[in-house]
Amino acid sequence: MRTVFRKRYFWLLVLLGLILVWCLRNLSLFLDPQALIDTFASFGPWAVPAFVAAHILATMVGIPATLLVLLGGAKFGLWWGSLWSLIGATAGATAAFWVARYLLQDWFRERFARHKIYRNIDKLMDTHSFNCVLAVRFAPLSPFNLVNFLFGLTSAPVSAFFWGTLVGIAPGTVAYTWIGLAGLEAAQGKGLWPLTLALGFLGVLSLFPILLRQQRLS
Repeated sequence: MRTVFRKRYFWLLVLLGLILVWCLRNLSLFLDPQALIDTFASFGPWAVPAFVAAHILATMVGIPATLLVLLGGAKFGLWWGSLWSLIGATAGATAAFWVARYLLQDWFRERFARHKIYRNIDKLMDTHSFNCVLAVRFAPLSPFNLVNFLFGLTSAPVSAFFWGTLVGIAPGTVAYTWIGLAGLEAAQGKGLWPLTLALGFLGVLSLFPILLRQQRLS
């Protein structure tokens, strides 16, 4: 079984390794707003594909892409920035899901299939996968990159994961994109009200799952 595994996934592991090495070597770029702006500006008409590709690569290997979402607002505006970030983040999350599904799921099942907690979670994914993904994506403290891999270890269908992620992260993506745009406008001396409203919108989104849960319990 190990021999088959190695033959089947050798080149995928090599590709993932190369992507990870490249991302780690350029990690400072993902953490430097001005460097990112200059980099995307240098792509000219290819700035959008480069931006989406950066989102996919960062999300796929587990690098937080919040700065990219903020940058999307500053460079592309609220609606286009939100759209490109949403596409990139969802595609990257789905890629990470597939990596976990095809490289780790069999190994994980062999070792934890007997555990009651895993069986219950796996059964829940068979019947309510979309709702589970959506609930996790709405959770304010949900670790986005870790969740991508964890869902790949379950029986959740990729379609449910994809659509649950797309719908679930859309409000937060708009909020962070708005903050990026409003932050740029504030730095340009156009006032702090847009930034205040954007931060307030993000705060409401963070509290929404808690308020919804309390309403259900009452």
